[in-house]
Amino acid sequence: MSALLTVLSLIGFIALTAGTALFVAAEFSLTALERSTVEAHAREGDRRARQVRTAHRTLSFQLSGAQLGITITTLITGYIAEPVLARLLEPPFDALGLDSGASHGISLALALILATSLSMIYGELVPKNIAIASPLVTARWTAGPMMWFSTAFRWLINFLNGTANWAVRRLGVEPAEELRSARSPQELGSLVRTSALHGALDQRTAQVVDRSLQFGERSAEELMTPRVKIESLDQDCTIADLIETASRTGYSRFPVIDGDLDNTLGVVHVKQAFTHPSTQRRTIRLKSICQPVPIVPASLDGDEVLERVRADGMQVALVVDEYGGTAGIVTMEDLIEEILGDVRDEHDEEELDVRRTANGWDCSGLLRIDEVSRTTGYDAPEGEYETLGGLVLTQLGRIPVADDEVLLPEPGNNHAMDPHTSGGWIAKVERMDGRRIDRVLLRPVDAESLAEWERDHG
Repeated sequence: MSALLTVLSLIGFIALTAGTALFVAAEFSLTALERSTVEAHAREGDRRARQVRTAHRTLSFQLSGAQLGITITTLITGYIAEPVLARLLEPPFDALGLDSGASHGISLALALILATSLSMIYGELVPKNIAIASPLVTARWTAGPMMWFSTAFRWLINFLNGTANWAVRRLGVEPAEELRSARSPQELGSLVRTSALHGALDQRTAQVVDRSLQFGERSAEELMTPRVKIESLDQDCTIADLIETASRTGYSRFPVIDGDLDNTLGVVHVKQAFTHPSTQRRTIRLKSICQPVPIVPASLDGDEVLERVRADGMQVALVVDEYGGTAGIVTMEDLIEEILGDVRDEHDEEELDVRRTANGWDCSGLLRIDEVSRTTGYDAPEGEYETLGGLVLTQLGRIPVADDEVLLPEPGNNHAMDPHTSGGWIAKVERMDGRRIDRVLLRPVDAESLAEWERDHG
């Protein structure tokens, strides 16, 4: 009879250890699964997949059930296994001539260590590692039994879970039933940049993905072609003037204005010229063929701007500032270039926005500050400017002339850097377009060159 009880106890120990393994595997597999993976798998219509989805949607409840199951099986395992193992280990120590008290104490201690080690290794560590390595497969096998157990002990789990949630709320934290699987654009961008840095993602692909993630954060003001670069035609100009201007500039779309850009009547496309006989092109006024286009505020986000431009047949929108004046114009090409980078055809100017030189970067004055950082490595501090030209104007405090030079500030510092500790960046105005800074030469300098520059410039 004693031998039968020992065998049954050993079988019970193995079964309870397997039960602990089941609960541990269910716990770790459910927490390791992404919501998108679970939903995609459930759409296939498999019964186990649907069970996994149900368990994942009630994650907090299922994890509480798993913790209860682990606690129950572990306690019963210790209650059954320790005395049984102690009885099996005691005879060898008696044979060594130890008295019964010492033999029983040593056997019980070894039984406790052995039972705990076996339960920890096979009941917790092994299933945990399997669940982390193959969470979906593990969840498919464990979600069903886990849900049966949770349903049977729902009353106890709800009590324990409710008590825990009450304590959590007292700490100012709202309990969540599901893990947050979504990632913010910032998190995804960081992941893309890290992948590119370690070679897991092609640099060009990483750049396009990163630009796409940042696109929605851009405003119409950042995406537009500014007012100073817009070529417009007066309402009284003819189709012949349209053809001549398109030939001269290489542009295909032009705002038609009544005096200035603040009174824009619409936009005309050069293709419209060829819908009229050549004999009438010097008589038909543009105000009669121009088409209205969407008008968007400068603060509108990039995603909404894209929708407005796509919905319009002319693929262009006017951008107005807070005072109602025309700030610029945004085209489909502007939006594509924001994601893919510079896109050029045979009609575009050969001069690039950023060009590497022997000692720095030759940049357009209209280059946005974030683009300056991305292409040159100079990271400007926040300020009342949007472009490189605006930054130079802020530092100079006046309208510059060609060959003016200025020391650029470091991030978070509105003053020049200490030349004895590090170098800096010098901006030189290469070319002006009226009162607008057209081209700027950016160059990094070391501490010695910076000190020499400051001496020369007082």
